[in-house]
Amino acid sequence: MAPVPCAICKTSRALIIRPKNHQKLCKTCFIQVFEAEIHHTITSTSLFSPGDRIAIGASGGKDSTVLASVLKTLNERYNYGLELVLLSIDEGIKGYRDDSLETVKRNAVQYDMPLKIVGYDELYGWTMDQVVETIGKKGNCTYCGVFRRQALDRGAKMLGIKHVVTGHNADDVAETILMNLLRGDLPRLARSTSIVTGDETSDVRRSKPLKYAYEKEIVLYAHHKKLDYFTTECIYSPEAFRGSARSLIKNLERVRPSAILDVVRSGEDMAKLVPEEVTGVSHCKSQKVSLSSADGEDEGAGGCGTNGRSSGGEMADMEKNLQQNEDAVGREVDVTLLMSSDTNGQKHNRIEAKGRKPGRQEVGKKLVRQKLGTCTRCGYMSSQEICKACTLLEGLNKNRPKMEIEIGVEEEESSTLRRRMEGIAVAVG
Repeated sequence: MAPVPCAICKTSRALIIRPKNHQKLCKTCFIQVFEAEIHHTITSTSLFSPGDRIAIGASGGKDSTVLASVLKTLNERYNYGLELVLLSIDEGIKGYRDDSLETVKRNAVQYDMPLKIVGYDELYGWTMDQVVETIGKKGNCTYCGVFRRQALDRGAKMLGIKHVVTGHNADDVAETILMNLLRGDLPRLARSTSIVTGDETSDVRRSKPLKYAYEKEIVLYAHHKKLDYFTTECIYSPEAFRGSARSLIKNLERVRPSAILDVVRSGEDMAKLVPEEVTGVSHCKSQKVSLSSADGEDEGAGGCGTNGRSSGGEMADMEKNLQQNEDAVGREVDVTLLMSSDTNGQKHNRIEAKGRKPGRQEVGKKLVRQKLGTCTRCGYMSSQEICKACTLLEGLNKNRPKMEIEIGVEEEESSTLRRRMEGIAVAVG
């Protein structure tokens, strides 16, 4: 079987089939196309301004590592004029976060970026290991998600930075859209589809430069650029509701590779149906990017990142397969990635919300825009009098004395049992 030439340069041998559109590319062209699409997302949405100080939410996983590498490359290539800083959150998960932070420390040296690490124990007086020990594994991701988002903002304020970028990719956004759709939470769905959270007046705003990048392509980029990243999944995440949404997205992708970006597009269209008074997000500001041009392909080819998430080791298996493929190429054995076929060129009709009549619940009901203030307890920005983190901490701290009493009782019972066993042993002797 003759080698397949690259679809772009026409000279080099194609080694990669893009999951997004099945385009066959050589390693060099794939890296260039991937970086060009991220550059287009950044420029078309005006994410940055010259002189901005940007904190990269670095977990040591594939997404944040690729984000740091790409931003450093594009910042130097296109002269963005950005000052990049790595910001890591230590949740206090032994055997997971302590190991991944070692990867982040190496990245800081490799990319020549300052690194700031902020811990849950420092901010809240709790580690995630202690939280899970108190409440169990079910629902623990709710605590971690709230704490982590606030910790990123607090860490940025410690650094005097007003813009945090995270490694959320297209798979993550599609999962979030499905989760909020299944929960019937359209206001939150509308906010989650925005590539930017907050604006110039916000204390800290967050953005997702990798919003339209497939998770599999991020792994391909990290592999071929030989980036140093951490692959182990969080030991508590399999219990999360997000895992169910992830499984659904992966199954849809196997049948139709463009499904991920189709879900993202649908979420953006549904966001337009939610009044700005409810979401507090301006649709014209949040969805500037052209879905088709962000891919470099037409809409039929598929249209248009905190924690590096993976699906039960699937991405680690993919990395292993990639290495095996490279070894096979060295032995002149043709190895082709098996991907599901897609109907390229099929047109997708976009549904525009025109002249929408108010629903039954909207009649006579005045919609009030949420106003951002500060928490009366911790001073963190919040639309409520008491922020979610303080509410969760209140429940944890109420359980702490009870937990300490139970531990004391268990120790006393254990001591009594030990004395009884010693007495029995003496009697028998």
